Amino acid sequence: MKLVLAVIQDADATALVRVLSENAFEVTKLASTGGFLREGNTTLMIGVTEERLGELKRRVQQTCRSRTRLVAPSVPMGEQHEGLASDPVEVPVGGAVMFVMDVAEFVKV
Repeated sequence: MKLVLAVIQDADATALVRVLSENAFEVTKLASTGGFLREGNTTLMIGVTEERLGELKRRVQQTCRSRTRLVAPSVPMGEQHEGLASDPVEVPVGGAVMFVMDVAEFVKV
């Protein structure tokens, strides 16, 4: 048995939970915040057998897409700190980060 913690963008959460539920994956949804943009994320806790882990990864990859966002930079540009950049910068966001852990025991009551 494996425990997967999947950290995804809020924008993908509803669709992914629906896809996983439709395919008989049990999912617990947690609200979370993080990343360098400090935006709302969703962390999903998913219990899965070793045999279905590949399918789970494919479903997450198909549902959680990467996108870009314009962000106003707030870090000094250049090595001599000649000021802050004022033009927005396009940065990639989205996709998913998945942590896969072995589970010593799983009990459902």
